[in-house]
Amino acid sequence: MKIQVYFLLGTSLSCFPGLAFGQCVTVQNCAALGYTESSCDGGKGVKCPFGNGWFCAEDESTVCAENGFEYSCTGTGYSGGSGQPCGGKYKTCSCAANYVWNGSSCALSCSSSYQYTCSGTGYAGGAGSACGGKYTQCTCSSSYEWKNGSCQQQVLNGAQGDLYYCNGKVVGVKTSGMNFYVAMKDLGTMNWSSASSSCSNYSFCGNLKGTLPTKDQLLTMYSNKSSLNSLLSTNGGTKLTESWYWSSTIGYASYHYYVSMSTGGSWYNGGDTNYVRPVLASY
Repeated sequence: MKIQVYFLLGTSLSCFPGLAFGQCVTVQNCAALGYTESSCDGGKGVKCPFGNGWFCAEDESTVCAENGFEYSCTGTGYSGGSGQPCGGKYKTCSCAANYVWNGSSCALSCSSSYQYTCSGTGYAGGAGSACGGKYTQCTCSSSYEWKNGSCQQQVLNGAQGDLYYCNGKVVGVKTSGMNFYVAMKDLGTMNWSSASSSCSNYSFCGNLKGTLPTKDQLLTMYSNKSSLNSLLSTNGGTKLTESWYWSSTIGYASYHYYVSMSTGGSWYNGGDTNYVRPVLASY
């Protein structure tokens, strides 16, 4: 505010001898006129023309800050500034996906669907993009599947290489070059008629039935006996018995062949009892 102080200067009045005449004069006060600083940084200011006071101009950053331009809008969660900048800063910021402006910063804001860390046994990682280190779904390792919000061990069914599964359980084995699976255990010893009937009724999985092996299939089993026995033992089955097994192949006089798992020899007869092991040839 400009303050003016007036002094009366005495002068003689021609009309009224002996009386003083009053005259108003402005006092030149630098501080009252706004020149309140003793100096300005770098000389950026205006010096009082009739004194030692200075009026210093504010720098850009101070002016911008006083008007609310205070955010640089950089870093995690930021996509840039909102509106025009002042001194390289903004009043508000624009936020990246999954972040919201809370009045002073871009804060992480994940929906409730981001709930899985996707780590541990059976997990291969997250599916899609993460939010706060969590995912909406996970990818699973081999032999695991995503089910009911977690990676669970797959319940295998059908042919899987040298193993045949039924509801996750191995029910048959084979070795390289074989086109049929061998059941996990013998059905015991019996005559040919019972052997044929038992194999036809043997279930590998549900309605998938077995058959009595042919002579050639039994000979293939003998040739691969070591590998088959290893697979049978490691998957809960029993090894092939070192004895004779019935085949479905007819020999002389309508007698059926049987093959020795001890020597690989074969013979045919009608009244003998031999071991029985079903096979699965169609799968």
